[in-house]
Amino acid sequence: MEFGLPDTGQVSELTRFEALTDEQWAVVEPLLPSNEGRKGRPFTNNRRIVNGIIHRYRTGIPWRALPREQYGPWQTVWKRHRSYARRGVWDHVLSHVISQADTRGEVDWAVSIDATINRAHQHATNTKRPEQDTGGAIELQEISHRGG
Repeated sequence: MEFGLPDTGQVSELTRFEALTDEQWAVVEPLLPSNEGRKGRPFTNNRRIVNGIIHRYRTGIPWRALPREQYGPWQTVWKRHRSYARRGVWDHVLSHVISQADTRGEVDWAVSIDATINRAHQHATNTKRPEQDTGGAIELQEISHRGG
């Protein structure tokens, strides 16, 4: 199982540029915005774009380095990702996929909490606080009195 999507047991032939099987795409596709009521140029080949977004995050490459032959212009992939993120599409897809996996009993809700505290020296904040005395001037005076 990958991404919390159902694993049907069938092996689908995926290339290195495809991220989702047909079964996984069937779950995700209806959750993506459609062209109905949308002004401007219609969305084309959502699957290609989503594969490009997944490929970019899996590999960690810059948007400009996306292979154009497989995913189309990087600008299109980036704009669609940005649009979906701004409109909450990815949040909706994630919550839907997690709820489906949870109903199948595939989600472990164990939580790990780390209460580590890292303290820094008062001068390590790199901020100026004129209303607070940090002791810096006193330290300088002590050093100058010792030397003279």
